Amino acid sequence: MTIDWVLILRLFCAGLFGGIIGLEREIRAKEAGLRTHFIVALGSALFMIISQYAFDGQQHDAARVAAQVVSGIGFIGAGVIIFQKNAVRGVTTAAGLWVAAAIGLATGAGMYAVAIAATLLTVICLEAMNFFHSRYGEKEVHLTLNSEDEEDIISVLDAFKKDKITVDSYALENDKVHLTLRMKQRTYLESIKTIISRLEGFKIEDLY
Repeated sequence: MTIDWVLILRLFCAGLFGGIIGLEREIRAKEAGLRTHFIVALGSALFMIISQYAFDGQQHDAARVAAQVVSGIGFIGAGVIIFQKNAVRGVTTAAGLWVAAAIGLATGAGMYAVAIAATLLTVICLEAMNFFHSRYGEKEVHLTLNSEDEEDIISVLDAFKKDKITVDSYALENDKVHLTLRMKQRTYLESIKTIISRLEGFKIEDLY
């Protein structure tokens, strides 16, 4: 039995490319990081290699195994998508796992140039969007206060308006006020400090 170093190189490169995407996710403290992307890309490459070379001399369709990888990665992707406090998180990370699987398949097929290009484009897209979002994006904040006086709430809304904090909506329910605020991502921390200072005397039930 001879060792096929070309196939081992494909596995190594697949893990490397997936790991690069995973490292970016790891740095951003996302749901799936370096290890997950590494293993997904490596496994996809292994499935591709098996589909191409494990059935020599037999009648087979090499594309069938690759197609099952595309379907199967959906289960892993769904596992990192979280619905928490009326917000969906993890969709971008799930998409990263999906593209890591595709990169693994490409590398397993020996398409190194395509795999490298896909890896670079993915990382560039993630970093570029993070750059623009951190400077020009907006963040939604949900705030729940305990107050029985509607006049106090109106004064708070006026104060937020002066501080250029956008109030998307508010609702009164059982002496509680639910506010949805929108603020610039780059001034998020300063805005939170301003909100807290404006709410002296109020009981903050929830802030996220």
